Amino acid sequence: MAQAGQQIRSSPEDRPRPRNVAKEEALQLEGYRHACHVMLYSPTTAKLFDRIPIRYVILMMMRFDGRLGFPGGFVDTRDATLEDGLNRELLEELGSTFNTLKVTEKDYKSSQVREFPQKGVTHFYTKELKLEEIAAIEKEGVCAKDHGLEVMGLVRVPLYTLRDGFGGLPAFLSNNFIGNSKSQLLYGLRTLRLLREDQIQDAMWASQNS
Repeated sequence: MAQAGQQIRSSPEDRPRPRNVAKEEALQLEGYRHACHVMLYSPTTAKLFDRIPIRYVILMMMRFDGRLGFPGGFVDTRDATLEDGLNRELLEELGSTFNTLKVTEKDYKSSQVREFPQKGVTHFYTKELKLEEIAAIEKEGVCAKDHGLEVMGLVRVPLYTLRDGFGGLPAFLSNNFIGNSKSQLLYGLRTLRLLREDQIQDAMWASQNS
């Protein structure tokens, strides 16, 4: 039994889990901060060691706190739309490419509401680009306003599993991700059918058991 004045800490199992909501419902919530992130991806015919298909290039980034996440961030209430706020963040994080490449409403995928550690809504987008556009983002990213500050660098997600059963996607999934960015990655892989479900499940199992 807790003594008088003693603070009781709730375990992660006791905390409310994020819940999926429609975008329109999310925008009606009061007292919540809104954040938007995007998974930028492109198909590729490249092969690792000339034999392992890369399949798709997916961009994530190493953040200032040492965690992996998707480009984007909090949306200012002065922004006209969620997409306006996201594109502003992308310009700061990824550089001048996003003067022309814009995330639009048709790129929207999902919204999740959370109550802990603070009230917030995360909106997730996916946008398919050409491989040369991905390359331009990676090149210009080092000149972006937030490079070396909020953004430590861009990384590509490996979508293969090596012969040892752990190298590649399983090893990548064992990293530390910010917020729900790991679940957003898996959601993107599934809904866009970038990998088969059995490949995703095998990679998740290996990341937790190797």
